[in-house]
Amino acid sequence: ERNAITYNAAISACEKGKQWQQAVCLLSAMADRFVERNTITYSAAISSCEKGNQWEQVSQLLQRMSDDRVEMCTISCNAALSACEKKWSLAAGIVALARHVARPPRDGHHHVQCRGEC
Repeated sequence: ERNAITYNAAISACEKGKQWQQAVCLLSAMADRFVERNTITYSAAISSCEKGNQWEQVSQLLQRMSDDRVEMCTISCNAALSACEKKWSLAAGIVALARHVARPPRDGHHHVQCRGEC
């Protein structure tokens, strides 16, 4: 059975294997199969695209995340900011969004926080 946990694991494996295109395809497959996408799903896909230097794809994923009403966490925020290092206008928009919607990951650890001191 394909469920969110299975897809999340596969998308995380794509990140580690530097296969951002496959991560995005899996995310789309989840939508096509009506499998719920969550913060973990989007964070893994965003991180995968960040590792592939795909800032445009990160921007699209952030929009899809918002459209799906999935909350951004510090992990997804930091990966998005890292992908957008050379695109300051986009990074500034992510910081503004994160100030309103970012929450710490469920493990309770605060990883690198989003900050507005760009």
